[in-house]
Amino acid sequence: MDIRRLQHLVMLADKANYARAAEQLHLSQPALTRSVQAAEEEFAMKLFERGAGEVRPTAAGQFVLERARELVRQSHNLQRDVQLYRDRQMGDTACGFGPFPAQFLLPPLLQQARKAFAAVHVRAIMGNWQQLLQRLKDDEIEFFVAETRELPAGSDCTVRALPTQPGGLYVRSGHPLLQSAHTHFTLAHLHAHGLAAVRLPQPVRDALCAQLQLGHDKNLLAVECDDVNSLIQLTLHTDTVLAAIEPAVRPWLQGGQLQAVRVRQVPAMTSSYGVVWQRGRSLSPMAQWLVQQVCELAAQA
Repeated sequence: MDIRRLQHLVMLADKANYARAAEQLHLSQPALTRSVQAAEEEFAMKLFERGAGEVRPTAAGQFVLERARELVRQSHNLQRDVQLYRDRQMGDTACGFGPFPAQFLLPPLLQQARKAFAAVHVRAIMGNWQQLLQRLKDDEIEFFVAETRELPAGSDCTVRALPTQPGGLYVRSGHPLLQSAHTHFTLAHLHAHGLAAVRLPQPVRDALCAQLQLGHDKNLLAVECDDVNSLIQLTLHTDTVLAAIEPAVRPWLQGGQLQAVRVRQVPAMTSSYGVVWQRGRSLSPMAQWLVQQVCELAAQA
């Protein structure tokens, strides 16, 4: 049943006159008559009694109209909701963030989303790239932002690369290393105090282990944790050395609570972040906006 035909039936019942109903619907009277006749043929029932200038629903017509009104109302609501959804004025979306992107990209992103689209529900999930990839495949999130250098070639994902962020090694102000006469340290000097980091990409782990001449990478980190705030607090209150990207610890560097340590011949520590979504899937309007904001925020970091 064509929803427009149901609208014609409802309007005719409301106006009780073909001419008035046709005028309201911007149809010719013969066109409205044909539409009503087609509905009666489809339902195999007479829906209206035609009197002298006035039209009244039959009992069957009343039965049909009661349900037609609800369908027409739902149709109007659907059209309204689709427009609101398209304009990002309603709906919901879910996305994922790796540990460091969650630290320096997610807070300003959520602030911008709330200010611009307060009626939209945004759900942000944190995790490492393996966890987020599985959530993406399970359709729990529309996209995620994380390290992509280990993303499997056959993951069937689209990746939008983000600007590279510099990394470094950081200690608290007053750390014993900073009291030393040395101005440049070896990685072994720092490793003796214990390294802390999120789950590092395997190429980075391998490079660090090779320089430290460690037999197994399980001896590389004293603390491995994907909660960046916990790592920062650990570094602020112990002699642990934090491996991190600079934007994630910038507020503490600017405040003087953390300081970067210069290390001789340390492997390059840079990010390889990207926005990842399923290949061939169209992102919702809200997700498209979020992805664009992520790219702009990453470029400004």
